[in-house]
Amino acid sequence: MNRRIAPLVLIGGLMTATSLHAQSTADQFRSLASQYFIDVTFHFSPTGGTSAGLHQYDSLLEDYSRAGVDEEVAALHTWEKKFDAVDASKLDESTQGDLAMVKNNIRGTLLELEVIKPWQKNPDTYSSGITGSAFSLMERNFASPDERLKSLVEREKKMPAVFIEAKKNLTNPPKIYTEIALEQLPGLIDFFQHDVPEAFKDAKDQATIDEFHKTNAAVIAALGEYEQWVKTDLLPRSNGDFRIGANAFEKKLEYDEMVDTPLPKLLDIAYADLHKNQAKFQEIAKEVDPNKTPREVLAELATIHPAPDKLLQAFHDRFDSEVGFIRSHHIITIPSDVQPTLEETPPFMRATTQASMDSPGPFEKHSTTAYFNVTLPEKDWTPEHTADYMAAFNVGTIVSTSVHEAFPGHYVQFLWVNHGSLSEVRKLVTSNTNVEGWAHYCEQMMLDEGYGQPGAGATDAREAKLIRLGQLQDALLRDARFIVGIKMHTGQMTQEQAIDFFVKEGYQSRSIGDVETKRGTSDPTYLYYTLGKLQIMKLRADMQKKEGAAFSLQKFHDDFMKQGGAPIKIVRRAMLGDDSPTL
Repeated sequence: MNRRIAPLVLIGGLMTATSLHAQSTADQFRSLASQYFIDVTFHFSPTGGTSAGLHQYDSLLEDYSRAGVDEEVAALHTWEKKFDAVDASKLDESTQGDLAMVKNNIRGTLLELEVIKPWQKNPDTYSSGITGSAFSLMERNFASPDERLKSLVEREKKMPAVFIEAKKNLTNPPKIYTEIALEQLPGLIDFFQHDVPEAFKDAKDQATIDEFHKTNAAVIAALGEYEQWVKTDLLPRSNGDFRIGANAFEKKLEYDEMVDTPLPKLLDIAYADLHKNQAKFQEIAKEVDPNKTPREVLAELATIHPAPDKLLQAFHDRFDSEVGFIRSHHIITIPSDVQPTLEETPPFMRATTQASMDSPGPFEKHSTTAYFNVTLPEKDWTPEHTADYMAAFNVGTIVSTSVHEAFPGHYVQFLWVNHGSLSEVRKLVTSNTNVEGWAHYCEQMMLDEGYGQPGAGATDAREAKLIRLGQLQDALLRDARFIVGIKMHTGQMTQEQAIDFFVKEGYQSRSIGDVETKRGTSDPTYLYYTLGKLQIMKLRADMQKKEGAAFSLQKFHDDFMKQGGAPIKIVRRAMLGDDSPTL
């Protein structure tokens, strides 16, 4: 990462001492930030470097030892002091935002390592961690198969030792974490047995291939031995508590999202949004069929989906329809005419995702295609299994998923990062309330603007109502996450109560409720979808109030994109020039 020198500012042919000092402070910060990413971010997370497109890290693996954790903690404290010494008053507004983002990134990581401690509590940290490191070398063809396989061999050499450290580090984990790790492990072993070799089947260098067979076999054996240890040794003594508590929850929100709203007020906001979406769902369900209950209408919606062999085409048709609507209705500028490549999810990803956007990292120069992956039913499934699976791709969910992942959701935001002039900080540090909040906001915004109506994404009025019901069901899922996350981690809700909440209040199936509750035990702040959406909606309303008749939705969205993935508080300051509450 090259040190970037900003241009000199001349006034009447001479540079003032004030501007020189200000420029030096900004340049000092940029240089510090670049060094921080090298010395800390990617030094301790080389897999993250690979994903970002920085391939000097491809052969390295994270240090999972306690000494490695302590080294990272010490480095973070040292760098926190360096950034605290930067005089923010000497920086322009945008760079002040970058400084705040880096400092919060450090504090959030320290909270994770020193307080939440997944390295001590979660056995899946180790087994899924090394799997992610292998996958990052498989998912994109940024180099030849031989070159990437050589990097994988180097990583695999270090993987068996990871489980030696896991056994030292893991002390009294929550039972649910150990159970989830045991659920995951057979699939991870299968991943290394079948998917990893399949991903490198085009490699030619025999010496590398021979070495890979040895390292891969050693990883498989280490995972198998780890599975037995987790099952027979760790599980019986897994009596820990997954709850992070109110104090850590509030700090995590403050550092990750720059949100300092008290938890009781956040719950009030969440319940209000839940009840509003429930009422809207019930209203539209009655319009669809006044003789059926809302849940009966929901069950009918689940049956309206394309045939499995038409699913990819159904998404492709949505792309063209969405892009056309966005342009004709001036929703947002799309920086490129290139659409994501729609493809069936690769075999090594199918167990964990139904649909995903695989965009290249901000510094990826060799594999710049973005892939919209869709997982199709397996050919050996029973008709009942296939029908149950395809319910997730009903006419409403296809629209909300496509909008969320592609147009104008994640893919369009990726295009703005790729084609814009964002700082290094804003390319590498993001907040979920921005990124996931934006994609979730788009699901409702597009329908509010008229997409999904007859002639604009729907064939008739009935289908338009079903599309809106799909969007509302997804919104209710996110509302339930909001409430469950806070209540489970502050001791106000048990896991069983959480599952029931997803079913009764979030309008989800029990199997979805179970999966979502499990996720919430280790992703406490997965409220960021709805929280971010509501922040963006408030920002938009405040901009409309300020600008009146001059307000332009397209300009609002474009200006939002220009801020990268910054927390909404920073975006708000840039766009509105105030520090008023974001909610």
